[in-house]
Amino acid sequence: MDFKSLALSRQSDRSYLDTPIATDILDRILESARLAPSACNAQPWHIIVVNEIELKNQIADATSEKILGMNHFTKQAPVHLVLIEEAANFTSNFGSLVKRKHFPLIDIGIIASYICLAAASEGIGSCMIGWFDENKVKKLLDIPKSKRVQLIITLGHPGKEIRTKIRKPIDEIVTYNGYQEKKL
Repeated sequence: MDFKSLALSRQSDRSYLDTPIATDILDRILESARLAPSACNAQPWHIIVVNEIELKNQIADATSEKILGMNHFTKQAPVHLVLIEEAANFTSNFGSLVKRKHFPLIDIGIIASYICLAAASEGIGSCMIGWFDENKVKKLLDIPKSKRVQLIITLGHPGKEIRTKIRKPIDEIVTYNGYQEKKL
C-alpha cells in the first residue's frame, strides 16, 4: 500500500469487532513503534500493552466520561496501549529548555502516529485517547506517581467501514516561503 492510501485508510475507530488481534500482528505494530524517531534519540516513552480482559475493561472505565458521554466504545477494543512519558536524555532536555518546547511530548505524538499507521497497514483500527482518569490508570497499572500517562491507544478489528475524510483544503493549511493568513 502506498503512503497516501495508508493515510486515507487510517481513521479514529470507535467501533470494534469482538475478535482478538493476532500476536504476530501486535508484535509488528510494536516493532514499528520501536523504530519511531525522537529528538536526540531520547526515546522518552514506555508502552504498556493491556490485553487481559478484566484489566483492559478497568482501563476502559477510566477513559469513559458519563456526563459528557465520551469514550464508551473503549471496552470493545481488545487491546489498549498506554503511552507513558519517560525521562529524556540530557541533549533532548537541554534542547527543550533552550527552545522552550517539550520535545518528549512531540516524540510521544510521533510514536503514537507510528502505532496508528502501523496498525492501519495491518488492517487494525485505532483511536488515540487523551481523555482519561490518569490517577486511576496509574493505580491499575502500578505506574509511579512521578510518571505521566500521555495517551492511551485502543486497537482492534474495525467494526465499521472507512469513512470519507473531511479535511481542510490544502490551500488553507499550506503556504510557501512565508506565513499567509487565510482571508475571510
